[in-house]
Amino acid sequence: MAPQLRRRELLLAAAGLPLAGCEAPPAPLQGGWVGASAARGHRLRQTPPAWSDGPMRRTEVLIVGGGVSGLACARALQAGGIDCALLELEDQAGGNARAHQVGGQPCPLGAHYLPLPGAEAREVQQLLFELGLARTELGRTVFDERHLCHSPQERLFYEGEWVEGLLPPADDLPQRRAQYRRFAMRVNQARRELGFAMPSRHARWTAAHAALDGQTMAQWLRAQQLDEAGLLWYLDYCCRDDYGAGIAEVSAWAGIQYFASRHGFHASGDAEGEREAVLTWPEGNAWLTQRMAQGLPAQLFTGRTVLRVRESRHQVELLAWNEATQAPERWSASQLVLATPLFVALRLLEAVPPALQAAAQEISYAPWLVSNLSLKSALLDRPGVGPAWDSVAYGSPALGYVDARHQTLDPTPRPGLITHYWALPRQQRATLLGDDWAVWAQAVIAELAHTHADLPQQLQRIDLARWGHAMSIPTPGVRGSAALAALREQQQGRLHFAHSDVAGYSVFEEAFTQGATVAARLAREVQSPRRKS
Repeated sequence: MAPQLRRRELLLAAAGLPLAGCEAPPAPLQGGWVGASAARGHRLRQTPPAWSDGPMRRTEVLIVGGGVSGLACARALQAGGIDCALLELEDQAGGNARAHQVGGQPCPLGAHYLPLPGAEAREVQQLLFELGLARTELGRTVFDERHLCHSPQERLFYEGEWVEGLLPPADDLPQRRAQYRRFAMRVNQARRELGFAMPSRHARWTAAHAALDGQTMAQWLRAQQLDEAGLLWYLDYCCRDDYGAGIAEVSAWAGIQYFASRHGFHASGDAEGEREAVLTWPEGNAWLTQRMAQGLPAQLFTGRTVLRVRESRHQVELLAWNEATQAPERWSASQLVLATPLFVALRLLEAVPPALQAAAQEISYAPWLVSNLSLKSALLDRPGVGPAWDSVAYGSPALGYVDARHQTLDPTPRPGLITHYWALPRQQRATLLGDDWAVWAQAVIAELAHTHADLPQQLQRIDLARWGHAMSIPTPGVRGSAALAALREQQQGRLHFAHSDVAGYSVFEEAFTQGATVAARLAREVQSPRRKS
């Protein structure tokens, strides 16, 4: 008992949480780990079966990884009439955008919203039209209001009360307001003079971009004499939310990309200060990935743990483990798409391209904890604005929570359900993967109790999803990496790389566009021999 208690104390102290808030709830805690299976991924550490074991399957293009990029690639290949198969480790496709249910209610295990795509995100726009989320009226794109985030959208617990939006108030703080406006000017200047886009492949890359990429966001802010506490907290929160790490770790390019590629930055109270519109669902972005997967009934093979990949002159061979039959199976294809994180691709390949070897060494990953809490009834609220879709506490080490029932159109009274997000420091990956689920559950409960003292008594169940390598962090030098550019833009023999890692950071638009781009390249590769014949 003593060693476990010490780990728990160190964990909570590192998170800045009082131990007094971690007393067990009155009733025994119900819940556990859900989501990704660490045991399946760890098969890579075991001795694989012989290459001659298992039945052989053949296809033209083989895709490994059923996250957003792999699904996008398979979807585009299928639409082009190209024979393909997609192998996914888990029993449900979607990667970090998968869903869960608590008490029959849907909730996310990861990504939970999609900003409305801009003009550069052509591939994502097309997807939204095909799924019925967007339509054209009088020459304008109109989004289905049922799927736009309902009001109120966001609130911040600040100095003892809830305030609207996530930007700390500046009404009575002239220095804060001045720095908000100066940062807004810098973002607008970067947009105008340098150019930014989402996805980033649709923007140019210059020496000025490289200079931003060569320093941290914190260093750039200091050079700009932007040091007001409220502004720094907000920018750090935004970087942790989108990239899994704060301003001391991500590059200045990434920190500016967050705003300049989408909605800009608007000082509170300014005319254009409203938060951007987003699409969201009770199950989060699994709403999108589930529909993408449904369109691939003959191409998607779930429960396949890929063990080894080898490339020959005329084909690519793959050895996988069928989790349902507990037996090996073999695959061969003319072309292979690796839609996996680069550190996984590195372990799969018998012969590793130099660009992959270099790129995998440059990328670091953020661990995440996503917790779904089922409540007996609505939580008691503090003064200020009422419940919103997204609720965040100023100064918290976590990222707040979303109301999983905020978007539901079902009027039937049901218990409350909130989804709590926590991007953890990289040094806590081992404890996240090694500690008992109840230790982390207590940490989440304690963190939420700062704003909702009655949560321990209201809690019915807490299910936790741990992501040891949830997303790649755009640390200085990553976005401008020559090795990543080679994987992103060039074919490596019969191998193609489609994961969002090749963009240097993990967001839906980057993943989907990379998958669609690789599919377009493959369509040319596959169809060219057909035309010649």
